[in-house]
Amino acid sequence: MKLVFSIFLAACSVVSSQNSFSYWQQHVDYNMSVEMNVANWQYTGTQKLVYTNHSPDTLNQVFYHMYFNAFQPGSEMDVRSRTIADPDRRVGDRIAGLSPYEQGFLKATSLTQDGVVLEYSAEETILVVPLKKPLAPHESTVLTMEFHGQVPVQIRRSGRNNAEGVALSMTQWYPKLAEYDKDGWHTDPYIAREFYGVWGDFEVALNIDSSYVVGGTGYLIEKTPLKKGRTRWLFNAPGVHDFTWAADPDYVHDTYPGPDGVTLNFYYKNDPALKENWKALQPVTAELLDYFNKAIGPYPYKQYSVIQGGDGGMEYAMCTLITGNRSFESLVGVTAHEMAHTWFQFLLATNEALHEWMDEGFTSYISSLAEHQVLKQDGDPLAGSYRGYNFLANSGAEQPLSTHADRYNTNRNYGIAAYSKGAVFLAQLGYVVGEEVLAQIIKEYFNTWAFKHPEPRDFMRVAERVSGLNLDWYLQDFATTTNTIDYGIVSVGSSSETTESAGSSAQKNPGKTTSGSIQNNEGTTATNKKSSGQTITLERIGLMPMPIDLQVNFADGSSRLYYIPLQMMRGEKSFGDRPVTVLRDWAWARPTYSFDVATSSEILEVIIDPRGRMADVQKENNRFVRQAAVQSGN
Repeated sequence: MKLVFSIFLAACSVVSSQNSFSYWQQHVDYNMSVEMNVANWQYTGTQKLVYTNHSPDTLNQVFYHMYFNAFQPGSEMDVRSRTIADPDRRVGDRIAGLSPYEQGFLKATSLTQDGVVLEYSAEETILVVPLKKPLAPHESTVLTMEFHGQVPVQIRRSGRNNAEGVALSMTQWYPKLAEYDKDGWHTDPYIAREFYGVWGDFEVALNIDSSYVVGGTGYLIEKTPLKKGRTRWLFNAPGVHDFTWAADPDYVHDTYPGPDGVTLNFYYKNDPALKENWKALQPVTAELLDYFNKAIGPYPYKQYSVIQGGDGGMEYAMCTLITGNRSFESLVGVTAHEMAHTWFQFLLATNEALHEWMDEGFTSYISSLAEHQVLKQDGDPLAGSYRGYNFLANSGAEQPLSTHADRYNTNRNYGIAAYSKGAVFLAQLGYVVGEEVLAQIIKEYFNTWAFKHPEPRDFMRVAERVSGLNLDWYLQDFATTTNTIDYGIVSVGSSSETTESAGSSAQKNPGKTTSGSIQNNEGTTATNKKSSGQTITLERIGLMPMPIDLQVNFADGSSRLYYIPLQMMRGEKSFGDRPVTVLRDWAWARPTYSFDVATSSEILEVIIDPRGRMADVQKENNRFVRQAAVQSGN
């Protein structure tokens, strides 16, 4: 656990942020004791919470998330699900039809601050608590609560008796202190989406029927038999921002050795139909963990659990809950995705309500690569993300990635934006800065921001530092607008009498030798220049700027790669060992760009972005093929 605490302490210290003031974050320690009654699916608990205010502000109130109150008829989650154009099929109108016995609730029954009784008010899934004594900067206070809850029939993520027969999927089950950061309190109601929590340490004692097997967040410290057929499970979880558990009397619990001494736990129903796939999943999960360790950064805990439960797949601290009745490939896919969330959200704890694409998109990117490798799949692992984004961008219904997760017009828009466009954001950044540099950026991002709450600009500052390029334009256009990328080939012809317009003349950058095997710059800005070569003219149609990779294929069978840097990047990407001819910069405001190709062989084909990593929304104009070549079958 040394690594966890060293990173965590570094996160809590004052460090330089990118926005010119000192970074800080709050800290909370939970000590909870819970009694679960599986006869009526209700539970009672006591929570002692030590809250430390690292902010420069005096806090006069605090807020708790009471998530289970969403599973009541008439709740915001219920109403939104019944009024959105495309309801999540898992929710639909199911909440509206819950009986009192099937509903969920979570209530505070008493609350004190440093022993003094507090008044409080419940506003659906948020508990509002004025403090008796304001909490000054750098001070701590102890909040002690008794609470009472009822586990809802499983509808979304958490609940009891899910479709596969798992008894308890206990996620978002306890009174959880809301996060306060430089932007103030984050008291989003639980409507549909993601979460944001305060870093801290958890100690949780769970008393439950002895027939139940329990797994989830943290380390099992002790398991103690009690009277009347009950058992006390005591868990400790240092350096996390949530605590989840699942329990079932028919769980099989397997362990498998993971890399670097990590124990992998697998909890699944004792069903012969599941056993083969869940056994086969175990070595693959070890491979996935190893991949993420190397591609992002070392997993800092000593256990990780894959648990059958929930309603699909959802990530939590040190564990995931997934449905288990799947094909083997599907089982690997959902495990890869949810495990990757350990890095992109549970260690790099972005506010998922505000920056859902950094959570889902970055996870989709890295898990697709990991799954592709461990399953030895063919094809492009990111093709689906690009197709999804292209559909959304051309649909006329796209909203920017800066949209709050609950404010998307449709669930489809949210899903494609967060997952597909978010993945394309990262993959396309590799096109902009170079694949090897992107790999370095991801690792440096983890090293810099693990156990903190990074925002989009924090990621981009890391990307700029590693790449040496100016990238503010990339975040601005791709994440905060719906501007699209569309470049096209205007013409390819003889340059014996070439006249370039002022609109296609850009700053010359002769003699560049910054990346790969770079040949002489062939760009020109001359007027009435005679040449034995050929001229290629390109145009920018969409509003979003991009640098251009351009492949030119010749009649003699040779091929040449050209690179047109984007002027506002103030530099060029690395091509590694690939030979490339770097041309003069293209300034965004100039809609066309022409350059001469010195060659004695006829140009047969020109391709913008031959590797397909630029998210151009109209690919039809990205390729020129000389008609004679088409007719001859070349």
